Amino acid sequence: MAKMIHSMIRVVDESKSLQFYQNILNLTEKRRITFDSFCLIYLGNEESDFELELTVNFDQKAQYDLGNGYGHLAVSAENIEALHQKAVSLGYQPKDVKEFYNGDSLVAKFFFINDPDGYAIEVIERSDTFN
Repeated sequence: MAKMIHSMIRVVDESKSLQFYQNILNLTEKRRITFDSFCLIYLGNEESDFELELTVNFDQKAQYDLGNGYGHLAVSAENIEALHQKAVSLGYQPKDVKEFYNGDSLVAKFFFINDPDGYAIEVIERSDTFN
């Protein structure tokens, strides 16, 4: 049996990324491994054992080309309206909160927000379907 432990993204500005993930997702640095030319920063919180690994290549100055293969990271939260408002007040420009239905059944209430490097994050309100 395999256990999901982390997902990795490459970031250009370490401090902007750390601030974004702390402000919006309450992720803090759990550990860091520094090499000569790059650094791995593992973020997490008490909600889950799953971590987000930020890779900072010290010589990278330009934004990464995300291409057309990247989809999004998804997180669940209790009160997405409040989190959405917080993101707006901090100037992060999240997309509008949406509701996704299958017929008459609400499947999910969510919004998307991009991190400082352009990675899409889906914030889904916790429910029986999305915990």
